Amino acid sequence: MSNQTSLRVADLPQNAPTPFELRPTGDALEAIKQELGLLGLRKLSFVGELRAQGKRDWMLSGKLGATVIQPCVVTLEPVTTRIDTPVSRVFVADWSDPEEPEFEIPEDDETEPLGPEIDPALIMVEALSLALPQYPRKDGVELGQIDYTEPGKQALTDEDVKPFAGLAGLRDAMKKDE
Repeated sequence: MSNQTSLRVADLPQNAPTPFELRPTGDALEAIKQELGLLGLRKLSFVGELRAQGKRDWMLSGKLGATVIQPCVVTLEPVTTRIDTPVSRVFVADWSDPEEPEFEIPEDDETEPLGPEIDPALIMVEALSLALPQYPRKDGVELGQIDYTEPGKQALTDEDVKPFAGLAGLRDAMKKDE
């Protein structure tokens, strides 16, 4: 991604929002598609504003929109998904990394350290990657049961490995004997 979209924090007005509108096309759109491993990417847009929050922090809020095409996890056929999602980030001036190595950042944490620049294009790509369906599936396609075994032997099914399947068969056999 080029730095044409980077906004220098020192140049941002403190008393008014700074709007942005990104609609990548051509090579930029193709580069994002390749980076995210998509089959297709259309109508990508990221529109919003950056505004001061307090004396030194900044808040970015916007709306991300895109039409993405990914391979189906079952059939590998193309699956098209429309993404429309709000995006917000808070850039904190006195950011401190947690000391404990096992500290976990909550999944929905939107805070980031404030650097000299804020780049809405990088945030757009990050937000798009987070919004992508993890396991896209074509409508009506289910993960089926696949049986693997040696030739001439009966395949082990999901039913066979259930913990009480054998006991149920034994109980039924005992009832017949009574």
